[in-house]
Amino acid sequence: MKRYVVIGLGNFGSAVAETLYGAGNEVAALDLDASRVEGMANRVTRVAVGDGTDSRSLRRLGAEDADAAIVSTGGDVTASAMAALVLRDVGVPDVFVKVMSGDHARLIEKIGVTETIFPERESGLRLGRRLSNGALLNFVPLGAGFSVQEMAVPNGWVGHTLRDLQLRRRLGVTVVAVHDILQGKMHNLPDPDAPLKESDTLLVAGSDEDLAKAASGG
Repeated sequence: MKRYVVIGLGNFGSAVAETLYGAGNEVAALDLDASRVEGMANRVTRVAVGDGTDSRSLRRLGAEDADAAIVSTGGDVTASAMAALVLRDVGVPDVFVKVMSGDHARLIEKIGVTETIFPERESGLRLGRRLSNGALLNFVPLGAGFSVQEMAVPNGWVGHTLRDLQLRRRLGVTVVAVHDILQGKMHNLPDPDAPLKESDTLLVAGSDEDLAKAASGG
C-alpha cells in the first residue's frame, strides 16, 4: 500500500483519488470547496477542507509521509505552482500536476515536478489517433514518438502466429500482450505459437511510425 495526497477535487482530481483508493492505497485529499469534500467522504481514506498552498494544511493531512502527490487545481496557475512548491518543501518525493496549457506546463516544469498532465490534450490525441486509424483502440505515449497501443488484429494476421508474423523483425514492433476478448483474459506472456483470432486485441509497443504500419496490417 502506498500513500497519496490529492489537491483539488474537480473531475480529474476526484477520479484519480477514487482510482488510487479503489486499488487499495491510502489517499488523503484536500479542497477548498466543502461540498466537494463532503462528496468524497466515503471514497478516500481521509479528506478535508483546506488550502493546498498552505504547508500547515498539508502537514495536518499527512503529506510529509506521502509517496506522491497529485495537484489538480483547475485553471489556477498560481495555485498549482504554489501547491507543487509547498509539497516539495514538506518532502513529498513525487509531484504530478494537472496543467491547462503548454505555457502552464512550462511554468510548472521549471519548478522540478515529476510530471505534468494535460488531460484535454491527451484525450484529444487519443481520439484523433482512433479516428484516423480504426484499428487502434487505445494508446499510451511513453516518450517522443514512442508509445504502447492496443489494436485489433488486422484481417491478414488472423489465423497466423506471432512466430509466423515476425513483427519485431519486419515492422520493428513488440507484442507485449494478447487480450482474449471472448474469455476476458490478458496474456502478458503471449504464446508465440498460438494462432491469433479475430476477437483478440494486441498490446503493441514501438515507434509511432512503426505502429501505424502494424495497424494497417504491415
